[in-house]
Amino acid sequence: MTALFSIDLQAVRIVRADTKTQILGALADCFGEVYALDRATVLERIEERETLGSTGFGRGVAIPHARLDGLARPVAAFFRLESPVDFASSDGMPVDCIFGLLSPEQAGATHLQALAAISRLMRDERMHERLIAAPDADAIYALLVNVIDRDAA
Repeated sequence: MTALFSIDLQAVRIVRADTKTQILGALADCFGEVYALDRATVLERIEERETLGSTGFGRGVAIPHARLDGLARPVAAFFRLESPVDFASSDGMPVDCIFGLLSPEQAGATHLQALAAISRLMRDERMHERLIAAPDADAIYALLVNVIDRDAA
C-alpha cells in the first residue's frame, strides 16, 4: 500500500508568521515552489475553505486544506511556527504546527482519508512534542516520513 499523500523535504519548514493570513500566504508560496503549483490558485482555494470554518484543529494544530485541479495525488506541507499564532481554532488555543494538504479536485474519499491520517498523526501528543522539539526541518521531515511510511505499510 502507498501513503495517502506525499510530502517533500523542501515542504517542511520552520516559519515565522504573526497572523493566520501570513501563514496561509506562506503555505501557498511553499506549495507553489515545491510542487510547481500556481500560488494564487492555491491561496484562493485554501482561503475559500477557511471561510467555511477555521481549519484550526485544536491542541496547537491547524490543517489548512483544499482540492485543486491539476494534481495527480494529494501533497502536503508542514510548518512549525517559531511562535504560536491565533488561528481561530475550535479550542481557542493558538497553533504552532500547520499541516497543509492539497488533493486532486475529484479525490473525494482519498482527500478525506488523507485528512484523517493527518488528524490521527497530529492528535498523538508524543508526536506533537517531538515535532516541536526537533532541532531543524530535516529532523521534522524524518519524523513525519517515518510515520507516513509506517502507516502505509
